[in-house]
Amino acid sequence: MPLPSPAPRHPSHTRTVVYRGFDREDGLWDIEAELTDVKTFTFLMLNEKSFEAGRPVHGLSIRLTVDSDLLIHEVATSMDHIPHATCDQAPANMHRLKGCHMGKGWRRQIDEKVGGIDGCTHLREMLSNMATAALQTLSSGEWRRREMRGQSHPSQTEMPPYLEQCHTWARGSAITKHFFPMFFQPRAEASDGGRPIGDKPET
Repeated sequence: MPLPSPAPRHPSHTRTVVYRGFDREDGLWDIEAELTDVKTFTFLMLNEKSFEAGRPVHGLSIRLTVDSDLLIHEVATSMDHIPHATCDQAPANMHRLKGCHMGKGWRRQIDEKVGGIDGCTHLREMLSNMATAALQTLSSGEWRRREMRGQSHPSQTEMPPYLEQCHTWARGSAITKHFFPMFFQPRAEASDGGRPIGDKPET
């Protein structure tokens, strides 16, 4: 279903964020993110300089090179369009992410390594969602690698990390029952007022 019809309006700002995953010939993976901000009108940036309509205010890129365990081997950053001259110094600490694991606790690691004045708000926003892009890339990419080598797929022995993280992948859903019957858990009435298993209490 499309969004409901909006009130009368005109375009003002567009932020575009693109994530891409690449299967490298050396066995590693590249996960890239690009962020672009543009305005539809010319404006003055805090008495510094004027940005013409359509000219990017931000044009930022990140590449994380990871292995099949999502361990980061290399980090590269590009600041092609920035609002202030000093923004080009913001990626100075991005190398601290080398050796980090893009799994549980990823956002905490970002804050520890490049949080606050040690980094850039927009780079951190991009980094946060790069973990999801990495999982999307590797989950199907590793499958394809095995098929290209003529190898059989291993049996699923561990619960996928996305189970119980959204409505569709609840352990009691029909989708989980179909794809991961070994982790399927029928919903049952709980003792706390009938709340189904897997649902979180209201706060």
